[in-house]
Amino acid sequence: MASGVTVNDEVIKVFNEMKVRKAQSSEEIKKRKKAVLFCLSPDKREIIVEEAKQILVGDIGNTVDDPYRTFVNLLPLDDCRYGLYDATYETKESKKEDLVFIFWAPDNAPLKSKMIYASSKDAIKKKFTGVYYSTFYMFSFCYQIRL
Repeated sequence: MASGVTVNDEVIKVFNEMKVRKAQSSEEIKKRKKAVLFCLSPDKREIIVEEAKQILVGDIGNTVDDPYRTFVNLLPLDDCRYGLYDATYETKESKKEDLVFIFWAPDNAPLKSKMIYASSKDAIKKKFTGVYYSTFYMFSFCYQIRL
């Protein structure tokens, strides 16, 4: 089901900045986004970058001890969001980094919001080419992390 919601160019720009890993100075690396949230515009017609809802790589170790916990705490308890998280993990062979797309739909979100976000999810996912992982979180699942 398509909602007619479009994706703002700034969302695509943020995605491309997170996706491309080129040689950068240490100052540029500190400005890289580790995680970012996206929301619907006030008129519910466009997916936009949510202001001040991001974690920079330079924040880790300074103002952010646990980036994933901090990211979860950025999620609202009463509304839906989309997010991108630059996950780092290790396998037996090597250290890996992948972008994870997250659709957040807490129990306390209004039904209309859940419907609009769910029907608009494909619009943003189509713009995020190369994202291999997609996750859907409900409030009750992440409640234990949010302490």
